[in-house]
Amino acid sequence: MYAEVLKKYLDDLASTKPAPGGGSAAALTGAIAVALLAKVANFTIGKEKYKRAEEEMKNILKQSQELVESLNDLCLEDAKAYKKFSDAVKLPKGPKRQEKLQEALKEATSVPVQVCKDTHQAIKFCLPLAVRGNRNLITDAAIGAMMLECAFQSALLNVEINLKSIKDNDFVLKIREVLEPMEEEISLIVQEVKTETEKYLSK
Repeated sequence: MYAEVLKKYLDDLASTKPAPGGGSAAALTGAIAVALLAKVANFTIGKEKYKRAEEEMKNILKQSQELVESLNDLCLEDAKAYKKFSDAVKLPKGPKRQEKLQEALKEATSVPVQVCKDTHQAIKFCLPLAVRGNRNLITDAAIGAMMLECAFQSALLNVEINLKSIKDNDFVLKIREVLEPMEEEISLIVQEVKTETEKYLSK
């Protein structure tokens, strides 16, 4: 069942259909990454060896499940936002068309921005999972971290291509002010998780 649904999605992604596209793929990558983090938490909860981390893992699991749902929804929202932009492009040339295009671009930008925010929130779970989670799944925590960085960077590219056409400089500046510190923090956390994982694997 899962294979069939996934194959249909991948076929659509590879096709000449306008959606799904890169934005949807970024959100899906993020959802898969967070689901993997939830698995690490699930394999830690209830184990006597990790009892001291029980409450922390339950909290991570709860938040992870919420983020998986959010990112899954964003897969669909990306396609809807693209359709609104596509409809605006088809309008007759003139001030009204420009106004609608700008509105659609801003709305389209909000989807990858939210993907960035969700993946940034999720990346904060990775180091606790690598350090205090079930050590048998430490590589899953690391894989999740790397996939989240990929999802963030992919969504960021979609943000940037939209910002390139948005004429509201204040809007553009505010978006970049929000995302730039996130990008730096994600890069640092991924490196910490990789270091922790490599340290464990070298024992």
